[in-house]
Amino acid sequence: MSAYSRNDAKETADKVRHLLRDANAAQPTARAAGPDGPKRPGTGFDTLPEYEILKLKKAVGDIAGIPTPFFRLHEGRAGSTTIIDGRTVVNFSSYDYLGLNEHEAVANAAKAAIDGLGTSVSASRLSGGERQLHRDLDAALARLHGTEDALAFVSGHATNVSVIGTLLGPEDLIVGDAVVHNSILEGARLSGARRILTPHGDLEALERTLRLNRARHRRVLLVVEGLYGMDGDVPDLAALVRLKRRYDAWLMVDEAHSIGVLGATGRGIAEEQGVDPADVDIWMGTLSKALAAMGGYIAGCRPLIEILKDKAPGFVFSVGLAPPVAAAALAALTLMREEPWRVAKLRENGRAFLQGARARGLDTGPSIGAAVVPIMIGNSPHAVILSQRLLARGFNIVPAFFPGVAENQARLRFFLTSQHTAAQIDSALDAVADELEKVRNGPPLVSLVTKR
Repeated sequence: MSAYSRNDAKETADKVRHLLRDANAAQPTARAAGPDGPKRPGTGFDTLPEYEILKLKKAVGDIAGIPTPFFRLHEGRAGSTTIIDGRTVVNFSSYDYLGLNEHEAVANAAKAAIDGLGTSVSASRLSGGERQLHRDLDAALARLHGTEDALAFVSGHATNVSVIGTLLGPEDLIVGDAVVHNSILEGARLSGARRILTPHGDLEALERTLRLNRARHRRVLLVVEGLYGMDGDVPDLAALVRLKRRYDAWLMVDEAHSIGVLGATGRGIAEEQGVDPADVDIWMGTLSKALAAMGGYIAGCRPLIEILKDKAPGFVFSVGLAPPVAAAALAALTLMREEPWRVAKLRENGRAFLQGARARGLDTGPSIGAAVVPIMIGNSPHAVILSQRLLARGFNIVPAFFPGVAENQARLRFFLTSQHTAAQIDSALDAVADELEKVRNGPPLVSLVTKR
């Protein structure tokens, strides 16, 4: 089995840098003149180190003949299947967990909202954008989580950034799992609070962090995900509730991937693990995955929601949700409640995928088989090459690799839906097992670069 070692990586990088240097040397030295005369060196975005890194990444792929796995152009709706380059492929890279993005009732609800309310509310909800749809959606989300109230935002990412930045400050402490979503990390940074990330799923490390640091801070926020979008595993919610009580902290659970997935009726990790939802202080979720819309929300006690309505900049200074988006989310919530078979089928598919992958000797990491299942590949070049080969065989799976994950933790992330068939799952796993063996036993990337 060939390995992509650090020496290989260094040799490849050095070769690409030489190529880039030669290419740059061949370019004209004079810069285009602007309205104030010639552009001075160092003032253009093309001179920034960030852009040089982008060129380096692109050059490695070009030399090795590996197209980027990102920004693949989809034609039409992307569900269990999608169309790429005019060809229908089985799709494992979309979050339409319950197949509701293709449901006629969701589309009709959005169309009716456009007919009655237009495509935009054209203002923040505070200053003229409030519609009954917004209030109905907030109420439905509160019922979903069993909380007093809820509040929808126009962006899931902005929900975490804005809410954490609003509630915490420099005197406070945020303790999070090491693999929480970027939006949580950005919100923590914006808040100015002290930030400590503990090893993934390590409750002992989390408790030790609280014991050593709680007394020095005004407020403390524990933040985890209900279903981790990179690893497909779940936290021990009851244990986290005990810790938050012991150390007088708030507990926030990001249910972006777990609503519509966990629990017999898709109500998330509290339903899955039999925990009273009132024991969690802040429930966060997105509308863009199982609920076939876009945006994010917070559910919790009424005072929390009232504070956010008054203080959270991502709500106060942002336009309200577009009517068709709010209507689509409401319709999806109704269908999830009325058609519980969708959640059951999704979990059945997840179990089948997990068992099938393991039977073929594929490493699925810590995933519990609930919608999100990674297949661990190892090094980044192998993950990228494998993704491209699978696309050629009719399967769209986007890899996650360095620096998004550690170099030795590169993976393919499979997102299952209730619409995937047993045949699609089996054929995809057969293709992965077949191509992964070929990729691992093929020449390392440095050899491809050298030959070219």
